Amino acid sequence: MINKVIIQGRLTADPELRQTPSGISSCRISAAVDRGYKSKETGESQTDFINVIAWRHTAEFISRYFKKGSMIIVEGNLRNNNYTDSDGVKHYSMNVHAESVHFAGGKSENRQEDTSAKASSDVSSKQPKATETVQLENLDDFEEIISDGEVPF
Repeated sequence: MINKVIIQGRLTADPELRQTPSGISSCRISAAVDRGYKSKETGESQTDFINVIAWRHTAEFISRYFKKGSMIIVEGNLRNNNYTDSDGVKHYSMNVHAESVHFAGGKSENRQEDTSAKASSDVSSKQPKATETVQLENLDDFEEIISDGEVPF
């Protein structure tokens, strides 16, 4: 059986990170996903609002790097969340349980001005640039391997 969902859309609100009593992170988001066609009567695009739930590291990643309006790609599976309320009324809903998420917008759209992004840019600025000369240590222990073009496996 296959249950695989991939959606791309924009967050309708800022993600809110929550913790279970046992300390497991969770995050619920809603993504606005265009259907890809317009209504014949009004000429307006049709949009679905899809509820997504993420757990653990994926939840923390979403809450840290995404905000309302951010474009996101979600890969996961579809689960129904049916329940009967106290009045005996049956409610039906479907959620996407996120297995992985990806950035979908441009660099400027996903840029974060928080300390974690600044810290990672500080680390990358210490890496040598392509035009810089790097002094290598003693390479006497290494042997050059001449390739005949064949893959060894």
